[in-house]
Amino acid sequence: MQKDLSSSAPQTPTGRVRHRRRSNEVPPEATKPNGSHLLIDDRNKYKSMLIRAYSSVWMIGGFAFIIYMGHLYIWAMVVVIQIFMARELFNLLRRAHEDRHLPGFRLLNWHFFFTAVLFVYGRILSQQLVNTVTSDKFLYQLVSGLIKYQMVICYFLYIAGFMWFILTLKKKMYKYQFGQYAWTHMILIVVFTQSSFTVANIFEGIFWFLLPASLIVINDIAAYFFGFFFGKTPLIKLSPKKTWEGFIGASVTTMISAFVLANIMGRFRWLTCPRKDLSTGWLSCDPGPLFKPEYHSLPEWLPQWVIREFFIAPNLFVDESSVIS
Repeated sequence: MQKDLSSSAPQTPTGRVRHRRRSNEVPPEATKPNGSHLLIDDRNKYKSMLIRAYSSVWMIGGFAFIIYMGHLYIWAMVVVIQIFMARELFNLLRRAHEDRHLPGFRLLNWHFFFTAVLFVYGRILSQQLVNTVTSDKFLYQLVSGLIKYQMVICYFLYIAGFMWFILTLKKKMYKYQFGQYAWTHMILIVVFTQSSFTVANIFEGIFWFLLPASLIVINDIAAYFFGFFFGKTPLIKLSPKKTWEGFIGASVTTMISAFVLANIMGRFRWLTCPRKDLSTGWLSCDPGPLFKPEYHSLPEWLPQWVIREFFIAPNLFVDESSVIS
């Protein structure tokens, strides 16, 4: 009896072996190319397409409404997007355990964020703000004074944030706190460097914001549909459902759309006129040389069936970064 009991006792190692074998089993989906189905082989792809189409219609409709409302609302949209971006990035390296011992430390991140907002947009939109309040003498003097001392105000706000950071330092948490301080500044550089150029382009004319944004949307939609119907060759492992067919189809579609959209959008004054203040009224201005079609001719040695003379606006070839004043 004792022999039987002792022989039956070591049963737990076998269970552990079974558990290890079970954990080492490779899911069937992982053995497929790139670890996932392509869209062309996805059984639920039509249901997914309807959901994407429904959400895209609402998003494009909301975006078109903001464009219609004008420059100020587009700028507000950019700021809201920045806030959400910053919040996600702030939370990326956040540790709840350490934050419990640092009350108010999260608030310091937002102090630096809104100091950067005042610095960046105070420089870009200072003239528009002055032009908006010229009719009111008191507001004009107040705004002029704020703009005059804007750099000093931002400097003292930053120094106040730095002193706040120093005073909140705690022993055994220096590494975490300095890491968060450096991470906050990296976020501000990433978020505000690109968006400052975007906002500057918006007030030089919605055209310079809307055209690139529209091409991004077209590229994404075209890549989805070409991959949906023709995608068979995986592109990268990072995004398993991306295909070469979708990539090539989207590239060609985007290049063609760039010429078509630039030609269409360049005809609307609401999109091409720069905004000199922060009002929302309708705009009317001289379109400027970039949006006026010019006569061009091709060499005579080309075949006769080729169109040798045509009118085309220079904005079809201009680099948008050259528009920033």
